[in-house]
Amino acid sequence: MLKHFKELLNTAKHTPKLGGLEIFKYIGPGLLVTVGFIDPGNWASNLAAGAEFGYALLWMVTLSTVMLIVLQHNVAHLGIASGLCLSEAASEHLKPRYAKGILYSAMLASISTSLAEILGGAIALQMLFDIPVRAGSLLVLVFVVIMLFTNTYRVIEKWIIAFVSIIGLSFIYELSLVDIDWNEALPAWVTPAFPEGSMVVIMSVLGAVVMPHNLFLHSEIIQSRQWNIQDDKIIKKQLRYEYADTILSMVIGWAINSAMILLAAATFFRSGTPVTELEQANSLLTPLLGNNAALIFAVALLFAGISSTITSGMAAGSIFAGIYKEPYDIKDSHSKIGVLSSLILAFALIMLISNPFQGLIYSQMALSVQLPITIFTQVHLTSSSKVMGKYKNSTYTKWLLYVIGGIVTALNVMLLLSFF
Repeated sequence: MLKHFKELLNTAKHTPKLGGLEIFKYIGPGLLVTVGFIDPGNWASNLAAGAEFGYALLWMVTLSTVMLIVLQHNVAHLGIASGLCLSEAASEHLKPRYAKGILYSAMLASISTSLAEILGGAIALQMLFDIPVRAGSLLVLVFVVIMLFTNTYRVIEKWIIAFVSIIGLSFIYELSLVDIDWNEALPAWVTPAFPEGSMVVIMSVLGAVVMPHNLFLHSEIIQSRQWNIQDDKIIKKQLRYEYADTILSMVIGWAINSAMILLAAATFFRSGTPVTELEQANSLLTPLLGNNAALIFAVALLFAGISSTITSGMAAGSIFAGIYKEPYDIKDSHSKIGVLSSLILAFALIMLISNPFQGLIYSQMALSVQLPITIFTQVHLTSSSKVMGKYKNSTYTKWLLYVIGGIVTALNVMLLLSFF
């Protein structure tokens, strides 16, 4: 049966059948991107937002999700219309010295991303089993490498969907334990507010929502749904279904991020307890909501850390393989080098740092520096007739992307400057 399925994927004449359930064949790639939207770094920012400012900053989750949908849809559009991931497209269509500079900087950013994700999983292991952060980091690293090197993309996709489901269900349970003031929360989702002293938190959430590795990853994994890029009807159908997948997945990310702020607002803000670290949030939940709440919080964080580490490793493999104009394939040496370089170097850095929280901060600084390079490279490529043909960005779309890219970049620069 598996052999028959592979034959269907490889045949150039296959046309997906119509039907209401067909869309489910296309659901999945967006959820891998969602994992980056709910990674441990976002947890810290969201909990700080809710604990310090209550429901007032829920609007920033809505705004960040809208920007993320536009950018991720655009980069997935590149993968579908050109048959190339962002890394391959850069290598194919930019001058070699520019392409290599962009992609090697993206590899450095992927190391920073992996560092934050591994640390998140290690912090969760410390919460659950009192395992030291360095030892926990090694356990996360080993587990992720085994997952990536022994499973196909489709299997990993199913695992990630399961992990995201567990994270979502965990927060549904957590929210069932608290009393949410919905009259205050609902307007806050669409009403911008800037409470005194909130700008750093606003920048940390909005500025970190678009991560370089997710842009590379989405353009690669969307091609797992590729049927026939020579058939315009199929490309248009893929674009519609990809858009639905992206919106659905980002809305799930929006809901989980919102749930973190709601939980923090209904517990820590209400009790006047500030939260600055993930470990602190876990310990403070016990007296407020009981042992089960703290346990489930830590379990959800563990799954977030593991799943985001898996996707950051895949993204690194895609970036490095693209330098050699190759697609991501874990059986290929270039993809393996990319994955291992990102994860092992990130682990080595964790071994060298004495303060895990500072490690998270510095990793975000590295992403802030590289992000503009990736965003504007993407917009340049998706606006090119040579790359996209008739599917290139319209003038309106191009300038909308430039504006969003400018906003995200400015926020990241402001976030970077706030550390000094």
